[in-house]
Amino acid sequence: MTAILSVSLASCGQSTTDNRTEISVWSWEPSMGEVIRRFEKANPDIRVKWTNISGYGNLNTAIQDGYGTPDVAQIEYYALLQYAVSGQLLDLTDKIGSDYSNFFTLGTWSSVQLAGRTYGLPMDSGPMGFFYNEDVFRQAGVDATKIKTWDDYYEAAKKLKEIGVYIAADSGDGSFYDAMVWLAGGQPFHTSADGKTVTIDLDEDAGTQRFTEFWQKMIDEGLVDTTSATWSDRWKRRVGTGTIASVFSGAWMPSLLLSNVPGAAGLWRVAPMPTYDGQPTNAESGGSALTVLQLTRKPDAAYRFVDFVAHDAQGISARVDGGAFPADYATLNSADFLDKTTITNDRGIEIPYFGGQKFNRVLSEAAEDVSVGYQYLPFEVYARSDFKSTVGQAYEWSGSFHAYQQRQEAIEMGMKDEEGNPLEPLEKPGKKVSLSDGLAQWQKDLREYGFNQGFTIK
Repeated sequence: MTAILSVSLASCGQSTTDNRTEISVWSWEPSMGEVIRRFEKANPDIRVKWTNISGYGNLNTAIQDGYGTPDVAQIEYYALLQYAVSGQLLDLTDKIGSDYSNFFTLGTWSSVQLAGRTYGLPMDSGPMGFFYNEDVFRQAGVDATKIKTWDDYYEAAKKLKEIGVYIAADSGDGSFYDAMVWLAGGQPFHTSADGKTVTIDLDEDAGTQRFTEFWQKMIDEGLVDTTSATWSDRWKRRVGTGTIASVFSGAWMPSLLLSNVPGAAGLWRVAPMPTYDGQPTNAESGGSALTVLQLTRKPDAAYRFVDFVAHDAQGISARVDGGAFPADYATLNSADFLDKTTITNDRGIEIPYFGGQKFNRVLSEAAEDVSVGYQYLPFEVYARSDFKSTVGQAYEWSGSFHAYQQRQEAIEMGMKDEEGNPLEPLEKPGKKVSLSDGLAQWQKDLREYGFNQGFTIK
């Protein structure tokens, strides 16, 4: 009876109904529910509270306020440097094993390093792939597997437009722009090893100019949907109905296609990225790591979860089964991974989203072609936010201009509105805003912001 009473009194002093340590995790990974179930079974002394959240606004607010921050946060590689430089992430160097640098792929491991210290463990990687709706391409008479160059892609886009379909959507996404500049061989940003000196060269970098010129042509000819923001409800509807027929994206895309556009299962395929000259090369788009926040009061429990998700076979397989693209060599080279033809949804059902294609083989080959040398800014989160208000103006102008053109054509054809009244003309947009105009303003903003934040800008 004394023992029972002692246990009861001890329990009254806990913040939960048992003796488990509770950690909070912020992540948008679709398979995280299954990962947590496996982790809690293997670690019965820890309870995980998961918040499905993406973006960095809430995280920045929590850090600034000093409370409400998660113990563990999923952070994309492009953003990790910014949080590491500002001291928001726990240094994990003394917690990891000696084999970790050889366990993860070279690119992902280097993405979690700053000045020889480790600030997260890689979850996935994002070598780019050309994801496309095979059914829609076939209707337009286009064989997507034969698209090798940007010129091929341009010609395919014109054929798709003839049947009322956009080959792609881009409403001004900084992450997409960066990835395509990387693909074009661009290196507009350079950051010193300690993260304190930054070079910004958007106006003279050859790869940046190469992609900007090509994408301006695509936008000017109305071949890109500039009104549907990626992951918006409008974008999901248009991808689901085939009005947007393809996506250039990272190899993590399969799980997100399944969770966001489940109705298109079986229609999609993936092919290697077309390049400006047709030569095999590739870039990374996205990819993320799990990090432990500096403010955590439970660093050991938090790290155990991070290690399980990123380094333990159970955690890795749960994410890969759900369509994630791994960051470790062992999984990338395994036959089970390479021969997969299905993606497991959140109910445990295997879905042949890519019509039986062994999609991981295409993506694994894409990973081998990723070029090295591209660098992110140590204030990349700000940079991508500012992209929308600077370069994004070119997309807004284009959307307004094409809407104006379509309305004028409809008026000339005598079309009427739903109530049978003649259509009213739209106001004609003012002076054109080009992508180059936006890039010039973006560069100016980045240089000023970096200087004001204490960086040495070159």
